[in-house]
Amino acid sequence: MAPVTDPCSFSSFSKCLTRHLNLILRVDFDSRTIRGKVALTVEVLEDKFSVLTLDTKDLKIFKVSANGQAAKFELGAQQGYKGSPLEITLPFELSRGQNVIVEVEYETSPSASALQWLSPAQTAGKKHPYLFSQCQATHCRTMLPCQDMPSVKHTYYAKVSVPKELIAVMSAVRDGQEPDPSDSSRVIYRFRQMFSEIVCYVLCREIGPRSRVWSEKEYVDQAAFEFSETETMLKTAESLSGPYVWGQYDLLVLPPSFPYGGMENPCLTFATPTLLAGDRSLSNVIAHEISHSWTGNLVTNKTWEHFWLNEGHTVYLERMIGRALEGEQFRQFKARGGWKELQEAVHQFGENNVLTNLVPSLKDVDPDDCFSCVPYEKGFALLYYLEELLGGPEVFMGFVKSYTQLFAYRSVTTKEWKDYLFTYFKDKLDILNKVDWNGWMYTPGMPPVKPQYDTTLADACIALAQRWQNAKDADLSGFSEADIKQLSSHQLIEFLALLLIDKGDFVFAPLSDSPSLSIQDPLPQSHVKRMQEVYNFNSVKNSEIRCRWLRLCVKAKWEEAVPLALKMATEQGRLKFTRPLFRDVYNFDKFRDVAVKLFKEHRDAMHPVTATLVSKDLKVDQRTGF
Repeated sequence: MAPVTDPCSFSSFSKCLTRHLNLILRVDFDSRTIRGKVALTVEVLEDKFSVLTLDTKDLKIFKVSANGQAAKFELGAQQGYKGSPLEITLPFELSRGQNVIVEVEYETSPSASALQWLSPAQTAGKKHPYLFSQCQATHCRTMLPCQDMPSVKHTYYAKVSVPKELIAVMSAVRDGQEPDPSDSSRVIYRFRQMFSEIVCYVLCREIGPRSRVWSEKEYVDQAAFEFSETETMLKTAESLSGPYVWGQYDLLVLPPSFPYGGMENPCLTFATPTLLAGDRSLSNVIAHEISHSWTGNLVTNKTWEHFWLNEGHTVYLERMIGRALEGEQFRQFKARGGWKELQEAVHQFGENNVLTNLVPSLKDVDPDDCFSCVPYEKGFALLYYLEELLGGPEVFMGFVKSYTQLFAYRSVTTKEWKDYLFTYFKDKLDILNKVDWNGWMYTPGMPPVKPQYDTTLADACIALAQRWQNAKDADLSGFSEADIKQLSSHQLIEFLALLLIDKGDFVFAPLSDSPSLSIQDPLPQSHVKRMQEVYNFNSVKNSEIRCRWLRLCVKAKWEEAVPLALKMATEQGRLKFTRPLFRDVYNFDKFRDVAVKLFKEHRDAMHPVTATLVSKDLKVDQRTGF
């Protein structure tokens, strides 16, 4: 079998591996750049090794040395999202097993896609600038020269110089601070561990024996309330998966432009402020990020083609945490909702698009372009299917725990995962051999097997959605506030999600265990106006509910809802909300130009990943702006 390679990197993990980084960084808010010096400790994996290739993008390289000796280097031509290879010719030859320390002095670009620089006006406090980094999937190379691939796992030590009125935090253990000897207006913060950086003015609150929440002071108390159950979730996850190995588990609430719900950096989970619903109803996102401490951080996909190993297992563990805390019916309810999200994603890509494979080929494909819920929900569906085949949740969770322990601190491929599955369940090979592995992993579209999830918690949502779908104008007076009084936030999300399923969304059958619930045209405008009268969804702060409600209004061509939808699309930058809201307004012909114009006005304030993906949705050329 040919060795595994990473199509998203210029470097090669079969020739050498970075084992440690020493970073010295100086953050300059005026120029929006980081001047840095990185020393990479590299282990050689082959004989006669003399050329090291690192990933870079938009970096200025000033000087390179190897074991203290000057080294020749060449920065190759830019190759799309991959950037430019940095080829370093060592002044000596190395043999397999030897180490070399390669030091590179460099500077980032103001447009580095890993970094978002915020002016004081873009923060909640309006007084200080803010910087955060987001390196997944291939953006670390815009922040420092490195082997930018998930298969390369290493420790680091960092010294970060920032203006003294600001604080630096990283996904690492804090190791003290000191005045910057070269500039009395600055302070140096020290860290040791794995990689992501924040420079900002933040406060923290203790929320558990090993957890703090950090945020701007305007959010900190609300965040402390919202995430107060973090220790309970950590203990539950440990009971399922084994000890939490990272020591501290802190959360950092980022500015609204952060493009994801959360990001699982070791020791420091990044979280979007859209989770601050005021009722802890969106804590499943934190359960997801906690789960990544085992599946993602401890065991990692070897390349982004195997991303489902991270996300499918994490969704599985997240829902097992939900099962332990809320019951099996809650897990089934969340799984059912996930299946519908998978259907929408497959429709968006096209059901024959190979990017809907569980294991897609990413040759010449930017991983950001195929970001969706497919690896999350198709991966979970496979694991749930195997759970049912192999003996139930307790039996299969035993495999997941064993898998994370066996491959701890390593990166794996789907083949390695599957080989271990067959080894662990060696007494059930007859069952495993009947699984349509090709259909699950290498075939586009929906999975070959449709799960039959329990509908107990969904029945009320289905019944209410059916009433609205079937209602004539004369029936609208029969709806009242009492309809939703007993529904939880999760059920309201499901109710609205059901109403978003329309003929324009799917060309295949939806998950529906109720024969009376059908795919119809979008709700008419009269219905959504009545829904606002009786349910007052416009006043709801829960971002999951609000996004679905506004999408429903826009699909109904309710013009008064368009400004609200665009306001939500631009006042925060979470991809899950911003992209569909912009897409729905863009598809409302009368407001297509409005959507494009507003995007162009806000593009510079968006995270680079968000701006790039929305520009593609709206068919706006990133280079020309037209």
